Amino acid sequence: MTKITVKANGPYLVVGAEIVDETGAPFPVEAGKPVALCRCGASQRKPFCDGTHVKIGFQAAQTAASFTE
Repeated sequence: MTKITVKANGPYLVVGAEIVDETGAPFPVEAGKPVALCRCGASQRKPFCDGTHVKIGFQAAQTAASFTE
């Protein structure tokens, strides 16, 4: 099962998912280990978080928006 945890003012932590680029090529990640994906847009290791959100004072929305189709 895939689990995505939204960290307050930080990255998305993803467990149990294959991370692929725009061509479908997988990024090398260790199976079963959490992967931190950048949410602030300033990481030098995109799509992965490098901690830059702390340096730039990234402030995320307080809650997720409702999703309806």
